[in-house]
Formats: sequence, C-alpha cells, structure tokens
Amino acid sequence: MVDLRLKAYGAATAVFALDQVTKRFIDRYVSNSDTYRVIPGFFDIVRSENSGVAFGIFNDSTSVWRTVALVVGTFVAVILISSLIWRPERLERLSLAGLSLILGGAAGNLFDRLVWGHVTDFLLFYVGNYQWPDFNAADSAIVIGSALLVFDLLRAKRQAVNAS
Repeated sequence: MVDLRLKAYGAATAVFALDQVTKRFIDRYVSNSDTYRVIPGFFDIVRSENSGVAFGIFNDSTSVWRTVALVVGTFVAVILISSLIWRPERLERLSLAGLSLILGGAAGNLFDRLVWGHVTDFLLFYVGNYQWPDFNAADSAIVIGSALLVFDLLRAKRQAVNAS
C-alpha cells in the first residue's frame, strides 16, 4: 500500500516538475509575439498567459473573484484527489494513474495562479483554420488522467455486464 501511494504521489510530483520546468523555459525564452513552427500546418510553440480556466474561459473577466474562485476550486480539487490517492488499495490501477496525473496537473496550474496570477500556455495545435486552444503540460496531464478515469469506469461497467 505504501509503495502504491509513493508511486502515485511520485507520478504527480513528476508531472508538477515537468510542467513547471517547461513553463519557466517558455517564460524565459519565448515572448508573447514569438511563434516557433514545429510541424508547419499542425503544431507551433507560442506563449500566452491564461488568467481564466481551461481554454481561456473567463479570461476576459475583470472580476476580482475570478482568481479567488479558481484558486479555491483548484485547491479543493487537489485536497480531494490527494485524499483519494492516500488510500490506493481502494482504487483500480488505471484510476490511480489517472488521479495521479490530474493531481500533478492541477497542482501545477494552482501554483502558477498563486505565484504568477496566470497560467502560461504554449502548445498550439491546428489544421488549416481550425485551431485547438493553446495549452501546457499540466493541461495535458489533466486530460490524459481524465481519459484514464473514464476508460476505467467504462471498462468496469462492461466487465459487470459480461459477468451477469
């Protein structure tokens, strides 16, 4: 049990560290006006500051409560996920991995909001005129972790139906 807990928190810490290192690198070497084409017509490295939530939602809000709400909501999520991971024997392996990724990503974005007042996004994918909003390593971990949770939930349902 302790070994699983250590692995889960270790994975979350690794996600947090990767997220912080990549964001600080971008903050230092990429200006808001730079665009580095990695795969022309598909993937660029850019730099943007997101004061809102995922995909820039609430980014234009001038309310003082926006940041407070985001910080409090994320802090509550980090505490809840941490408490779930504390008892890893209650979780399936995929769920534990998913929660670890979500914890590391949420902690990375929470840290940025607390310290910098915004989150740095820098990965931009697009095809023609269709563009996915830019994001960062923390966002990627949260999405992958969420997908693992959903997959594990669907897999458990499918196994239960087959067992009947």
